Amino acid sequence: MSMNFELKIEQSQKLVMTPELHQAITLLQFSSLELVDYIQEEMTTNPLLEIQEKDEDDENGANGKESEVISESLDKNEKTPFEWEDYFNDQESYYHRSTSGTDFREREPSSFEHYVSGENTLHEHLNFQLLMSTEQEKKRVIAEYLIGNLDANGYLQEDVAEHALYLSIPEKEVEEALMLIQSFDPVGVGARTLQECLLLQIKAREKVPALVETLIRDYLAGIARGNFREMAQQLEVSQKELQEAVDLIRGLNPKPGANLGGAGETKYIVPDVIVEKVESAYVVLINDNVPNLVISPFYRSLLQKQEEGLSSYIKKRLDSALWLIKSIEQRRQTLYRVTVEIMEIQNSFLEKGVRHLRPLTLKEIADKVGIHESTVSRATSNKYVQTPRGLYPLKFFFSSGIHGIAGESHSVLSIKSYLRELVENEDPAVPQSDQKLAELLKAQGMKVSRRTITKYREELGIPASFKRRRV
Repeated sequence: MSMNFELKIEQSQKLVMTPELHQAITLLQFSSLELVDYIQEEMTTNPLLEIQEKDEDDENGANGKESEVISESLDKNEKTPFEWEDYFNDQESYYHRSTSGTDFREREPSSFEHYVSGENTLHEHLNFQLLMSTEQEKKRVIAEYLIGNLDANGYLQEDVAEHALYLSIPEKEVEEALMLIQSFDPVGVGARTLQECLLLQIKAREKVPALVETLIRDYLAGIARGNFREMAQQLEVSQKELQEAVDLIRGLNPKPGANLGGAGETKYIVPDVIVEKVESAYVVLINDNVPNLVISPFYRSLLQKQEEGLSSYIKKRLDSALWLIKSIEQRRQTLYRVTVEIMEIQNSFLEKGVRHLRPLTLKEIADKVGIHESTVSRATSNKYVQTPRGLYPLKFFFSSGIHGIAGESHSVLSIKSYLRELVENEDPAVPQSDQKLAELLKAQGMKVSRRTITKYREELGIPASFKRRRV
């Protein structure tokens, strides 16, 4: 077999992921808060970027002069990422409109300020009570050590014997310090097991039936399985008494420390998009609160000097700055267009609620906006929209569905809403089986199989019919 070399010319297409394209894709996925952080970081590395105040005069005139200075300074044969004049003329010319497509208005930027006071953590809350509870120095030191070994839910990690061995003290002293902690608020803190946590809580209550303590000590697994009839026979009590005791146990808090900031700082959601109803139309507002970025006048003046080394550096930074500004504006427009199309399709949800949510896919929005499905996915990731119906992730409006008996479409979320209502309104003594629920939904025009009903019921956290039965 002979080997030889030859030259061939082939033509092919491929997508090259340039740094600029990668930046535009990254910005599209950012939430409004992440975008502001990213802009602040970019401003520390690019001196040409500045924030323009909203109340500056002759804004349009300044933009026109800025465009002329840069256009004259750059080499006419040098290719630039995009048209400079388009950017400077359109810098502040974005608008919002109603979902009907006829009401154009200048966007009014809105600001959200959160004034949140510091919240005590679980450890701080317990240490404060400890200072008021004992004057014994040794006992206080042991209790402080044990408080430091509580997890975010208020449970003591490791055994008392291990803590006593580590501190080189008798187990009795550790037990006494732990009993002191268990007397603190919230009730149940300092427990070593779920069983002990629940027992501490019922001991703090008055007139608790002895059956409750028996159930906690010996029948927690049975309660989880819902074997009430069998448990009632073993305990020789009526099912009604058993159910009342189980209801009391379910009203206890299995994680007493979780509500005291032990799990971390509270985070607040700032909507990226706001949908408001103005008269009979729904208006979409982009709530990114992004600062208005402009090119520094100081570096514009340096660009006129045409010094070789300095001019080359400024041009490189200028390309980076203008691409960032263009990417931010492109992100805003894409998010706006996608949200408008979503709200137009889900108009019945805005008017009537979740039961009228329509099935929707990324491809439907992509076809309407004229972009790729992946772009729609990135535009809706990590984004929230404030609607008259409440705050929702943009992904909430995308759900699969089924066709009804009359040919209409029903969203999965809509079906789940009907299913939850049927369960809430059923007779507790005779709960509906999954087959019966499927028949009831079919009577309302939704043809859903029993297996699908079981799946949706489990996703909603609704137990099976025999566990829902009440005497």
